Amino acid sequence: MRLEPVPSTSPSSACRPDDKVCQQIYNWVGDNWLTDGGYYLVVQPVRILLILLFAMIVRALLNHSINKIVERTAAGRVPAFLRPLREKMPAPAPGLVPERRRQRAEAIGSVLKSVVTVIVFSIAFLMVLDLFGFNLAPLLTSLGIAGVALGFGAQTLVKDMIAGLFMLLEDQYGVGDVIDTGEAIGVVESVGLRTVTLRDARGVLWYVRNGEIIRIGNKSQGWAQLLIDVPIGFASVEEASVVLRQAIDTYAADPVHANDFIEPPYLAGVEQITIDGTIMRVICKTPSERQIDVQRELRLRLTEALNSSGITAQMQAGRVIRPSSPDESPRQP
Repeated sequence: MRLEPVPSTSPSSACRPDDKVCQQIYNWVGDNWLTDGGYYLVVQPVRILLILLFAMIVRALLNHSINKIVERTAAGRVPAFLRPLREKMPAPAPGLVPERRRQRAEAIGSVLKSVVTVIVFSIAFLMVLDLFGFNLAPLLTSLGIAGVALGFGAQTLVKDMIAGLFMLLEDQYGVGDVIDTGEAIGVVESVGLRTVTLRDARGVLWYVRNGEIIRIGNKSQGWAQLLIDVPIGFASVEEASVVLRQAIDTYAADPVHANDFIEPPYLAGVEQITIDGTIMRVICKTPSERQIDVQRELRLRLTEALNSSGITAQMQAGRVIRPSSPDESPRQP
């Protein structure tokens, strides 16, 4: 004779009305104590483990997708659906280095993976609380109110982080760039979502909040144009022009410095006429990472050319015999 479990009208205290699993266990066992033990020691831990396992799988899949996107971005490859947009964008600057692109992609990927981790495990935590019978409606309402209050109290922090995220997305500057933030000018040593750290020419380390930066002047991105003013005193402009052009052409034709120029340097002509004589300007376009070395080498060659031609001596003589201004009248004894 087969015995069937008799449904009880007094279910276990562990069972909720909408928990069919617990009700089924009670129907099988028929005892409140065994139902409570089996429910709390077996069913609930298994449910929690499944929720955590599912959250970890989802997080791993999302992180894997982010890593793939970061690798493609670091390699300069664009997804097929973004290629029409890429074709409309201007070509990257000649000074763009793949290593810089890789660092930026990894920084953005790290931020995205942190956001994914917080969202996935927050949802898993709420699901676990729901298993224990917590009413999530008041909890979510309280969290919403707390989030609004925190947003008002930490709006400066949120502003800094949003500005830092857009800075990374737009590749405004990176480690090693020389930037002008308005308050400080220096070499970027570290870049974060909240602050950027740069060291100026005197060695002072500046911490600048991203949200407080109104404008950024990047002196290391792409190419740089050098403007070198050369004083020639009261020497002949034609003679000085011949000497300076010869020095410029010799420098540009040197095979050792073939990669120093995007466009060959040239003599623009007379830039200013001052009380100390004439000033001539030389213009040169060079890669941003070479601008300091090229500027110093070009100044050295121009100075040596003026010395060799004797124009420097004429400049010194001109300062000695410079006539007085018409407004200057001789002093009476």
